[in-house]
Amino acid sequence: QFATRVVSCRAAELRPEGGGEPVRGFQVVLEDTILFPEGGGQPDDRGLIGDVPVLRVTRRGPEAVHFVQAALEPGAEVLLSLDWERRFDHMQQHSGQHLITAVVEQMFGFKTVSWELGRQRSVIELDTPSMTAEQTEALERSVNEKIRERVPVMVRELAADDPEIETVRSRGLPDDHVGPVRVVDIEGIDSNMCCGTHVSNLSDLQVIKLLGTEKGKKNKTSLVFLAGNRVLKSIEQSYNTEKALTSLLKNGPGEHVEAVKRLQSSVKLLQKNNLNLLRDIAVLIARDFKSKPVQSELFVLHRKEGDSEFMNIIANEIGTEETLLFLTVGDEKEAGLFLLAGPVEAVENLGPRVAELLGGKGAGKRGRFQGKATKMSRRGEAQALLQEFISHRSPEA
Repeated sequence: QFATRVVSCRAAELRPEGGGEPVRGFQVVLEDTILFPEGGGQPDDRGLIGDVPVLRVTRRGPEAVHFVQAALEPGAEVLLSLDWERRFDHMQQHSGQHLITAVVEQMFGFKTVSWELGRQRSVIELDTPSMTAEQTEALERSVNEKIRERVPVMVRELAADDPEIETVRSRGLPDDHVGPVRVVDIEGIDSNMCCGTHVSNLSDLQVIKLLGTEKGKKNKTSLVFLAGNRVLKSIEQSYNTEKALTSLLKNGPGEHVEAVKRLQSSVKLLQKNNLNLLRDIAVLIARDFKSKPVQSELFVLHRKEGDSEFMNIIANEIGTEETLLFLTVGDEKEAGLFLLAGPVEAVENLGPRVAELLGGKGAGKRGRFQGKATKMSRRGEAQALLQEFISHRSPEA
């Protein structure tokens, strides 16, 4: 916790990270703060100003701007508290990135282009088109050896014109930077210009796990890693998943993959058989209709199981020169598929109207109009529309 004072508070809006409607609130500037604003690849901190949650912390020049949903009185003394679990997680990942970046360059000459501290995992973009599994394993061994050696991590400040700055690893300073330059040192391993939060000793990282590499952009390689508590959480999640699979598959962890492969093969075979049965059912439905002495001008069918091919087989078998067909598949009260087939002029006229009634979209040509529907519960209204069209078209009418 940290005691400070409110300098300013003004109305503002916050755009949620996942999108959606802006959140109304206030931007608060304090005399000083212990909450880190996002920057340098590290997300911002969370915490409380009094009992008011801080939803975002950003940098505006030399100031940290705290977004809250309750107004705070300028001049008021407040107690600032920090979400330590989130902060320590970021410290472990950020210091882990510095260590990996330094060691991978020393071992293989791969420079870091950028990095991202994600919610589940972190990624370092390396300036190399590829990285072998053997290199990844050697790198993982090396960084974990450094953690076991309990190497100190220190922060120091240099004057902007200090010639030593030229020897420090850096991707450049922000255009609006003023004042001394902050440098994070991993003793004997790395000196890096950085504004982020870090552990004070590599032993605080506990462990680093390199999950592997992925192909990056423009001949770059993305190295995916976890550090500290994230490794422990990942092991716990993997173990829980393993227990659940053991219970479901009725075999040991070493047999899970083969068991799933067998299940996938069985599912594919069942799906194939199901499709063949649906095709046979479609043919039988069409033949039953055609076998009747007097065939209706409107044929309507709904089936929960089916697909576009099922409906088109029926339309092909019945023929659509004279008969108007309205076929639907899917849940009766939710979403599904529809097909309207019949005389070209009638389908061109009725297709868009049926789609509108069913809350869907579709397209058609040569006497067929089909698409997706979101309101299958309105099939009755669509059928009534078609029946009305038929009755007005018939000679008796």
